[in-house]
Amino acid sequence: MSGVLLRLACTAAVAAQAVLAPVPAVAALDPQRPVSELLTDLQQLYRQTEQATETYNATAEQLKKQQDEVDRLDGELARARLALQGSRIDAGRLARQQYQNRSDLSPYLRLLLAPDPQHALDEGHVIGQLARERAETVDRLTGTERRKDALARAARKALDTRQTLAARQKKQRDDVTAKLTDVERLLASLTPEQLSAIAGLEQQGVTAAQDKLVTSGALGKAAAPSSAGGERAVRYAMDQIGKPYQWGATGPKSYDCSGLTSQAWDHAGTPIPRTSQEQWARLKRIPLTDLRPGDLVVYFPEATHVAMYVGDGKVVQAPRPGEKVKLSPLASYPVLGAVRPDQATEAK
Repeated sequence: MSGVLLRLACTAAVAAQAVLAPVPAVAALDPQRPVSELLTDLQQLYRQTEQATETYNATAEQLKKQQDEVDRLDGELARARLALQGSRIDAGRLARQQYQNRSDLSPYLRLLLAPDPQHALDEGHVIGQLARERAETVDRLTGTERRKDALARAARKALDTRQTLAARQKKQRDDVTAKLTDVERLLASLTPEQLSAIAGLEQQGVTAAQDKLVTSGALGKAAAPSSAGGERAVRYAMDQIGKPYQWGATGPKSYDCSGLTSQAWDHAGTPIPRTSQEQWARLKRIPLTDLRPGDLVVYFPEATHVAMYVGDGKVVQAPRPGEKVKLSPLASYPVLGAVRPDQATEAK
């Protein structure tokens, strides 16, 4: 753990030199500050960074769906314009026919003056059929015009929504970058001794939380067997161990927390929501006593972190910037609850 923090600190020191002036310090650079305060600052910054990351991920998913909607509407609009062109051609042809067959006599007089009244009646039937065809063509032309106009309005609205989402995504990306810069600044301000002490204190906290969880019986006496999908998901997630955390990433070279869990279950044949908040909101919630490998453990009150349970009180996770996908105690962070992807019903 201390090695991770030391590596982060070296990277952060270089980054901090480039951005030192514009960004205010996160915490007072007082070497005498208690290690517990420094750890609290770091944990808070990591939590804020992950929350900003998951917000960014949610907008990215919305943007992807909105782009699909824009493409769909553009396709329908193109087809509507082709149909409108065909209807206009039909209407023009019928208009020319009507002009060429125009007569100043009423149908009644034409019938009286016709040398063969029966032929005139038959001809009238044909003319009536043509009139109905003209009416149908006009109706079709009017309907296609209306559909084209409605699709054009919907396409413009969808494009406006996409542009709004793109602007929101850019701001959220800037927010994540700013949070990461804050983390780097704080790490760069610490001595190796402080970093080592922080790592030790953090590990003590995790160990104490895990012992409390296990001795309380909250995990149950024996893990339930995993489903076939759960086995595949765990196998995929375990194969990613050692790959770096990167915010917004869904593999295959790097992952963020929900990128790892969503990709693992996607490869298992059960697509699930992309973000930890959506995974918590939309998947079936289960008590920790019922945990089985493949289930997802969600952390923090805002559901801003997620990991995959693998059994024996451990999870596989993409923890945070500067670390790699790894096995961890289930109580590495404050547990909110657990969900089961292969029983994906709406949470109540």
